[in-house]
Amino acid sequence: MFQHRIFYGWWIVAACLVSALIGNALGLFGAGVYLRALSQTNGWPIGLISGAATLFYVVSAVLLIPVGGAINRFGPRPVIGFGGVAMAGGVAGIGQVTAPWQAYLAFFAMGIGWACLSTTAVATTIGPWFEKYQGRAVSIASLGASVGGMIGTPILLFGIGRAGFAITTAIAGSLAAAVLLPLAVRVMRHRPVDIGLFPDGAPAARAVTLETTPPWSQITAARTRSLRGVMLGFGTGMMVQIGFLTHQVTLLSQMLSTAWISTTVSATAIAALFGRLALVRFADRIDARMTAMVALLLAAVALSALALFPTPAILIGASMVFGLTVGNVTTLQPIIVRREFGATSFGAVFGVASCVIQLVTALGPGFYGVLHDACGGYRVPLLLAAALDVMAAVVVIVSRRQ
Repeated sequence: MFQHRIFYGWWIVAACLVSALIGNALGLFGAGVYLRALSQTNGWPIGLISGAATLFYVVSAVLLIPVGGAINRFGPRPVIGFGGVAMAGGVAGIGQVTAPWQAYLAFFAMGIGWACLSTTAVATTIGPWFEKYQGRAVSIASLGASVGGMIGTPILLFGIGRAGFAITTAIAGSLAAAVLLPLAVRVMRHRPVDIGLFPDGAPAARAVTLETTPPWSQITAARTRSLRGVMLGFGTGMMVQIGFLTHQVTLLSQMLSTAWISTTVSATAIAALFGRLALVRFADRIDARMTAMVALLLAAVALSALALFPTPAILIGASMVFGLTVGNVTTLQPIIVRREFGATSFGAVFGVASCVIQLVTALGPGFYGVLHDACGGYRVPLLLAAALDVMAAVVVIVSRRQ
C-alpha cells in the first residue's frame, strides 16, 4: 500500500513542515500575542505574567533532550500526537484563564507542545528517511517555521480584534488538534524499512547501508570538540539573533515611522524565507559549517552597519541582510549534527545540543536590554553582538569534526 511514485519520505517532510508551521505560529510567535491580550483583557501588569513566557522557553528547552531520544526509539507518531494535544490544549486554555497561575499552566502546556513540534523533532523524524537528500529534506521542512512566523501573529491579532481573545484561541487550538492528530496517526512513520522502503527511495537492488558512523551516547558526543563547537557557536549566534529580533521594533522606532517599521519587520521575515529557500536548493551540495560561518559573518556586518550608520536606508537594508541569515542559522544546526554524528544517534545527540542552544538563546533579549539601559542606546550592544557573531563563526569552523 506504500508503493507510491513519490517516495514516502517526502510525505513525512510535508507532515513535518505543517507541524513546524503550527508549532511556530501558535507557540513561538503566538506567545507575545497571548501576553499582550492577557494584559489588556484582564488588566494584569506585563511583569506579572511575563514569567509565563520564560517558563514556555525553559520547559521546551529542557524537553528537547527526551524528545529526540523518544523519536529515535518509538518513532514520531506518539511524540507529534502528544505535542499536538499539548499545544492545542495550551492555546485553547490561554483564552479562558481567569487567574495568573492559570496563564502559567497554559504556557507550560504550550512549552511541551513546542518541544514536540520543534526543529529537533522535525529533524529527528526525517533523519532515517534520507541520506543523499538529507539537507534538502530538513531545509524544506524548516520552511514551515518561516511561514508560521509570517502568518501566525497577523492571523491571531486579526482574530482577536474581530472575535475576541477567548473565541480566537479556542478556534486556533481546535484547528491545531484537528490537523496535527491525523498527521501523527495517518502519515508519520518511524523508518522506511518498516514499510519495505530504503532511504531516499532507493530500490532494493541498489540499496546500500550508508550509515557508517558508530553510535554515540549523549555523554560521549558532548565531550567532542565538534558538538561543543555547535553548542557554543550556534548558541551564541542564536542569542544574538533572537535578541535583535526582540528589540528590532524599538531600534527602528528611533528613525522610522510606524508604517516603515512594519514594512521593515515584514521584509526581514520575507528575507529569512528567501534565505531558507536558497538553502533548500543547495543544502546537499554545500559545506554546512562553511555556510554557517558565512551566515554568521554576514549577520555581524549587518549589525555593525546598524550600529555605525543608523540612517533610515541602512536600518532597512541591514535588517533585510540580517534576515537572510535568520532561517539558515537555525536550519544548519541539525544538518551539521546529522552529517557528523550519523542517523542512528542523531535524535539523542541533537537533543542535547538544541537544549543547550535554546537555553543560551533565551539570554538574548536581556543581553540587548541590559546593555541598552547601561549605555544609553543600541550602538554598544549591536557592536558587541557583531563581535559575538564573529566569535561564533570562528568556533563553528574550527570545531569541524575530521
